[in-house]
Amino acid sequence: MKVTMLQRLGKRIQALRDRRRMTQEQLAAKTGLSRGYLARLETGRHDPAATTLAKIAKALRLPIASLFK
Repeated sequence: MKVTMLQRLGKRIQALRDRRRMTQEQLAAKTGLSRGYLARLETGRHDPAATTLAKIAKALRLPIASLFK
């Protein structure tokens, strides 16, 4: 099975969130996004807007570029 770019991005966000020892609920509270949306994002089922990625990066205290490494 081919892994899509959205799936790779989702796994990266999940890994960074896990490194910060944050739950989806905690990240949702910090970003103003729903936990369900974050769950779908982490599984590659959503194509997030740049503003959404900026909120996530800010909540994780990381530069936005780190989401794509």
